[in-house]
Amino acid sequence: MSSCCSGSCSTTSKPPDNRYRKVLWIALLVNTAMFGVELVTSLKANSLSLLADSVDFLGDAGNYAVSLFVLGMAVVWRSRAAYLKGMVMGTFGVLVLARALWMGAGGHVPQAQTMGIVSIVALAANGLVAFLLYAFRDGDANMRSVWLCTRNDMINNLAVLLAAIGVFGTKAGWPDIAVACIMAVLGLSAARDVIGRARSELRAV
Repeated sequence: MSSCCSGSCSTTSKPPDNRYRKVLWIALLVNTAMFGVELVTSLKANSLSLLADSVDFLGDAGNYAVSLFVLGMAVVWRSRAAYLKGMVMGTFGVLVLARALWMGAGGHVPQAQTMGIVSIVALAANGLVAFLLYAFRDGDANMRSVWLCTRNDMINNLAVLLAAIGVFGTKAGWPDIAVACIMAVLGLSAARDVIGRARSELRAV
């Protein structure tokens, strides 16, 4: 997840169609369901990286809901929504990083098997959403942020899987904490890029 708005993002408005609306609804339902799954399993498995990923699913569900709300509005409103989503993403990044640093002193060892299974399920869910959103990846800042955040979520899922392998191999909790910290930092970077793109669009209208 190197950049949430890397590459060229179009600042022109593309009229929304029913396909994009349907994809957003599917994405909203998938992310809401996965938030519940990961929240429960992260608490049972005592995994900070799973908890960070569940918060990410919750944030994405909110992003999809906002995107649906502003879909038929003018470009300025969609850019403002993207700006708000960037701020929310940044807030989540700070909270997860703080939690990771706090739990780092606790010496916790999560359940590696549960982490691995849930991360694979999450990867499949995000893969489905990313596949559906691929055709809309070059839209305005709002569409672009939706696509990039979903793509980045797949990287998060792979990171959690690697953390599970690390925990299993070392019998220690530091791989889980390290991955959660990385996810938080990358989330802050993504937030910066989305906010920057939205500001550029707002200046252009």
